[in-house]
Amino acid sequence: MAGEPAGYVSAIKSWISWSWTYLWILWFTLVIFLIYVLRGPLRISENITMASMFLNTLTPKFYVALTGTSSLISGLILIFEWWYFRKYGTSFIEQVSLNHISPWLGGGEPNEENGISNGGGGGGGSGSQQTAPECKVWRNPLSLFRGSEYNRFQTASSKEPLTYYDMNLSAQDHQTFFTCEYDAGKPEYEIMQTAWRERDPPTRIKSAHEALEKNPDCAPAYILLAEEEATTIIEAEKLFKQALKVAETQYRKSQQLQHQTAQYDALRRRDTNVLVYIRRRLAMCARKLGKLKEAVKMMRDCYGLDLQLIKEFPMMNVFSIQENLIEALLEMQAYADVQAVLAKYDDISLPKSAAICYTAALLKARGVSDKFSPDVASKRGLSTVEMNAVEAIHRAVEFNPHVPKYLLETKSLILPPEHILKRGDSEAIAYAFFHLPHWKRVEGALNLLHCTWEGTFRMIPYPLEKGHLFYPYPTCTETIDRELLPAFHEISVYPKKELPFFILFTAGLCSFTALLALLTHQYPEPMGALARTVISWLALPLSYVVDKVEALLPSSLLQQLSRI
Repeated sequence: MAGEPAGYVSAIKSWISWSWTYLWILWFTLVIFLIYVLRGPLRISENITMASMFLNTLTPKFYVALTGTSSLISGLILIFEWWYFRKYGTSFIEQVSLNHISPWLGGGEPNEENGISNGGGGGGGSGSQQTAPECKVWRNPLSLFRGSEYNRFQTASSKEPLTYYDMNLSAQDHQTFFTCEYDAGKPEYEIMQTAWRERDPPTRIKSAHEALEKNPDCAPAYILLAEEEATTIIEAEKLFKQALKVAETQYRKSQQLQHQTAQYDALRRRDTNVLVYIRRRLAMCARKLGKLKEAVKMMRDCYGLDLQLIKEFPMMNVFSIQENLIEALLEMQAYADVQAVLAKYDDISLPKSAAICYTAALLKARGVSDKFSPDVASKRGLSTVEMNAVEAIHRAVEFNPHVPKYLLETKSLILPPEHILKRGDSEAIAYAFFHLPHWKRVEGALNLLHCTWEGTFRMIPYPLEKGHLFYPYPTCTETIDRELLPAFHEISVYPKKELPFFILFTAGLCSFTALLALLTHQYPEPMGALARTVISWLALPLSYVVDKVEALLPSSLLQQLSRI
């Protein structure tokens, strides 16, 4: 019984929504007809005449006060709207309309009830009822080497390629991956715990050498030296190979001790992280040195090990080794193998990345891009294969709209950071830095992207409030990307924070009424005459319509009906 009132309310609400959606024209006509029928009892013509006489008796001071008050009120609304927009990124009036008025008039539900929020997101359909996850910073799976790549750029350009925030996140990652409770009391690992937190690179390198002097089998020390002291990829590869021998020995020992105590489990987790990290970086060294077959083989081995360990150690998913494998396979032009890897990850229910979305779009564009012509397509329409390719591009652009600017080279590239924000400018840079040659290699792919990517914005006119395939575009990307990317880079912002309509409307209303108040105060008589002229002009169409209606219909419809 308690649910019956709620059912009645929902039924009334749905009826009101339906009637407003389809019968508002009939409602409007009935209102006009009722006013016309009751024009005699309501004395509408007499009231209009009295109102016009009253307006004619008003002095210019009244108009000054009226326009001044209107300007003040609209100015206060403008200030409040601007403050709300700067703080929350949206218009207060629009929010109230969407969340409270629109559900009654349009039958929709508030954004919160639809599971839509301005958080970032991986995959998720637009109909998902889950709350969108917040913006999360991820480790860049294709990050460069500090000593042999980032430092070379800094020496050549005198610019810092990495921000302190980015390097601090890396230090936290290294502490999480390469240290554990079992290391307590071991001087070499205690030195490394301190070394990861050091801001000065020479101090970190010195600490790593000290750790190796105390224990030549300290794999984290080799990792630090390979990342930061090695000035070439060849030197880094040699150090990683030394680290791999040590890591494999320690991993086999920790496997024998697992499930005995909590400390031994933590030790095995640490040794697993070290082993996977070293294998992946060794594969990246082989990829950079042009040894593609060796790199792909190592990545496949590492990828298989990663899949086995993800269920046991969820943190392994952070490494995203599949993206390294996809990039290497694209360099080999092994597109069938790339498709096989994508088949395991290109699912709407899994966390997304620009590499997965745009690689899927590239593979579909590859089949039609060489023969695609926008002029021919506009005349005959898109074929099924072309439509699939265009939809894949739209899907990728919806996930990360910054990538096309870098792929089409309308925006300059910089070195990718060590951490990225999915759907942000940092992820777009990391993707385009490595995958731009793959798009150039496919004939016509960039032309197809150039002709179709902007159509995504017509599909999603309000990307902050709603999404098509993914969650609404998060509002936090700009702030986090500014922390991740160097100061000399101009951040790509999407969607641009255009001023809401109500802010522009109140600003125009405030300025217009203030101008009217000033002119009425300075020139009262001409402005009064102008006001009366404008009112008379506006009343002309209405009086013309009323005269025509009175000529067609009897003077008193109620009297005519009573006679019948």
